[in-house]
Amino acid sequence: MSQTEKQKKEQKAAMKRLRQERKQKIKDIAATVKTQKEAVKAIKEQLQNHGGTVPQIARGTGISADKVLWYIAALKKYGEISEAEKDGGYFRYILSEGPPEEIFNGQPDGSQDTK
Repeated sequence: MSQTEKQKKEQKAAMKRLRQERKQKIKDIAATVKTQKEAVKAIKEQLQNHGGTVPQIARGTGISADKVLWYIAALKKYGEISEAEKDGGYFRYILSEGPPEEIFNGQPDGSQDTK
């Protein structure tokens, strides 16, 4: 057996071991991503018909209020939702029409044009 064939077999075996070692972690991460996508979808569906406050969204989706607030902050940051009028002590949130201007202001990286 030549040196290159031996190296290829060793690399193949090493990759196989690595895949086995990481298999459960990858599975766990995939499950987390799936749960997050389902939560975001439920929140958006709740907001699609009418806006809502964090407690209203939590009740409507069955997701805890602290997690709803976390998802709301992320969705707001990326321009998918926006704040509407206040409802008592809470802001109402609604689905946005498009991305916020501060994210897409003409520069691909979001930087300001200084000319």
